[in-house]
Amino acid sequence: MIFHAATEVDVPEVALTRHVLDRAHGDRVALVDAVSGERITYRELADQVDAAAGGLAGLGVDPGDVVALISHNQPRVAVALHAALTAGAVVTPMNPALTTEEVVRQLTASGATVVITSEAVAEKVAEAADVVGIEHRIVLGEAEGFVSLGALSGAVPEVRVLASDVALMPFSSGTTGAAKGVLLTHRNLVANIEQNSAVWDVTADDVFAAVLPFFHIYGFTIILNLGLRHGSTVVTLPRYEHDAHLRMIADHGVTRAFVAPPMVVGLANAGGGGHDLSSLRHVLCGAAPLDVEVARRAEAVLGCGIRQGYGMTEASPGVTLADLGMEGTVGTLLPGTSARLVDLATGVDGAEGELWVRGPQVMAGYLNDPAATSAAVVDGWLRTGDVVRVDGGVFRIVDRVKELIKYKGYQVAPAELEAVLLGHPGVLDVAVVGVPHAEGGEAPKAFVVADAGVDGEELMAWVAERVAPYKKVRAVEFVEEIPKSPSGKILRRLLR
Repeated sequence: MIFHAATEVDVPEVALTRHVLDRAHGDRVALVDAVSGERITYRELADQVDAAAGGLAGLGVDPGDVVALISHNQPRVAVALHAALTAGAVVTPMNPALTTEEVVRQLTASGATVVITSEAVAEKVAEAADVVGIEHRIVLGEAEGFVSLGALSGAVPEVRVLASDVALMPFSSGTTGAAKGVLLTHRNLVANIEQNSAVWDVTADDVFAAVLPFFHIYGFTIILNLGLRHGSTVVTLPRYEHDAHLRMIADHGVTRAFVAPPMVVGLANAGGGGHDLSSLRHVLCGAAPLDVEVARRAEAVLGCGIRQGYGMTEASPGVTLADLGMEGTVGTLLPGTSARLVDLATGVDGAEGELWVRGPQVMAGYLNDPAATSAAVVDGWLRTGDVVRVDGGVFRIVDRVKELIKYKGYQVAPAELEAVLLGHPGVLDVAVVGVPHAEGGEAPKAFVVADAGVDGEELMAWVAERVAPYKKVRAVEFVEEIPKSPSGKILRRLLR
């Protein structure tokens, strides 16, 4: 049985930047930073994008080249992003919390020839660029050895950017443990903006809270570019802090907030801190399942309902959205989206099974990995790796087929952490699983077979030195044996 959205959606055959940037909004504020106060109007944004695009072309950036963008949220991220896209480049966004080794890995895998970074991580990025051999280095500010983004200038490059061209290459673990470059075209991204626009009454009077990172597909599409598309004001915050987030909402009259479950938990437990949150009209929670009771307590603090959505990087990301009152569900399909629920044992469609989706937002594939692409996209259907139940067209997440751990909305691959732990001389065998975590939703726990004398704190420190903070192992339990199937596959369900 195939489920279809109630409505279709028109997808303009245009490039993303052309779709979202409009000088007609003139002196309206496009982006403002809640900490520094930096502001960019729509006219300034378009002018700066054109100048920087010309500068990139002058450096030799050609259509199809890959530009790495690594920064916390700030207004100039939008300039760098859309300048690269205007030059016809593909942008691979990166988390500034990555270690130097992890930055090297993504720069190498993506084939990036230019790197654009924030001042905060310029030193680390320079080290990585030295390893990879990247000559062109640009900073969103000032840093030794980097060209300032503001210094780039030149005539707007005369390149033809097609809707079918790849625009964005985020790296995701998908439904397996190995991070892969996800190829999202301009059409994929434009489509998801229009799909979400059809179910959100967004106007130029809206003020978006941009706390969730732009390097994550949720922040990239649903916050930054959806906001720009409608001439709204996007308020950036470099990093999430409970009080700073609420103060931003109050000071800037935020009407639309975008959260992840750990932020909702913070609201439910810590309250509103005396801030005036009366400007809020809409709150969307995504990235991981949300507890109903926690949501109700947070709604009482916000004075506003919280809607849930479901998506994944490979779907640009939006797939479903819940209306208020659809508690405990992820709602109905976005316009233009179809779905199947495939029984894992029989392969037969039903009312519960692995969610497969089809629509204009589904990725073009994985970078240089046809086998993984074929496994993830079957006859145009994207396999999500999540077990879902449907009732009356409303979808509810039941379980996860994939083994990924979702810590504060970030994907953590057990296989990566297992490889790091196996590098410790005292570790004989290991398995990592996700366990409930008060702040993160779930977090990595390692079950370890080890030599005598190795302790858990030592192993957690070993991992912390080698991975980004959100990937850290939060607990260690020593066992005599790791349960495995006859074929050698770890039986994680027994450990959970």
